[in-house]
Amino acid sequence: MDSFYALIARMKNIDRWALMRSVTRENVQEHSHMVAVLAHALAVIRRDVFGVDCDPNAAAAAALFHDAGEILTGDLPTPIKYNNPDIMTAYRQVEAAAAQKLLGMLPAELRPAYAPLLSEPDPDLKPLVKAADKLSAYIKCIEERRAGNDEFLMAERKSLETLQNYHLPEVDYFLEKFIPAFERTLDDLGTMDYEEPKLNIPSEKLPSEKEN
Repeated sequence: MDSFYALIARMKNIDRWALMRSVTRENVQEHSHMVAVLAHALAVIRRDVFGVDCDPNAAAAAALFHDAGEILTGDLPTPIKYNNPDIMTAYRQVEAAAAQKLLGMLPAELRPAYAPLLSEPDPDLKPLVKAADKLSAYIKCIEERRAGNDEFLMAERKSLETLQNYHLPEVDYFLEKFIPAFERTLDDLGTMDYEEPKLNIPSEKLPSEKEN
């Protein structure tokens, strides 16, 4: 049965940050979209700022599907996933099996196009997608802190440390140029320059001034 896309549509039903108290809930579909935006940005920076050949569209596509297997496995909280090497290894095997299961839900003629997205990532793009995934988590932590939620403070610090330890110039560029804007309010972001409209309406004569 060709149920691949029907299952992909259900990513919106899988919540992230299951162990955390969130001001704004986030699901896997929302997260995947943001990771795709960020992976595309990092690829553009790699290509246009640092002059390294890179395909932003391929990076965005890889990011869109980077958590697709969670449709079958669910989102395992990070403290559990990385608690010890045995758990992490076992979860990687579960992820690989889920990817193959999803791939088998496509018609045979479509599988070659999706295999690299689900289970065989481009080795040149994989670090960018991984960094975009962590960037998305870091931005989520900033948003929660700004909303008055201190539940994400440690996750924010650890996410930033991880990003800095990647030693990727694209990530450092993004952190310097774009992350400060996530600390601003909507008005500070300058979405629109609004001025009170000036209405040119001729004033009517007062009743006492009107001609009899």
